[in-house]
Amino acid sequence: QDRLVESGGGSVQTGGSLRLACKTPSYICGSECMAWFRQVPGKLAEGVATSYYGTVTYADSVKGRFTISKDCAIKNTVYLEILSAKPEDTGMYFCAAVNQECNTKNMPGFFRIRGQGTQVTVSS
Repeated sequence: QDRLVESGGGSVQTGGSLRLACKTPSYICGSECMAWFRQVPGKLAEGVATSYYGTVTYADSVKGRFTISKDCAIKNTVYLEILSAKPEDTGMYFCAAVNQECNTKNMPGFFRIRGQGTQVTVSS
């Protein structure tokens, strides 16, 4: 059964860093477009980063601070590194996968599978 499992969330102060991880089945990691979303209560989920066969995209709000990367050779894990965290980065972060090209403008419904998420809280 396809399943994505996120980890690495937590609390951090403004300016701090975190690295989120999304564990994927081996047949998904390297072959599907992987995305990270940020969900804040009362707002639509925002795509913050995607990675597909070497092409990465970022939302304007995170460019220069977030980095998406993959280890599909050994750990079958997609990472999201958050640097210089801001309070507006607070939210539930979840990963999603789709077997076609994707970008940060795609909504969660575009993806065929998503994880449960991991909470990130950035305090000022």
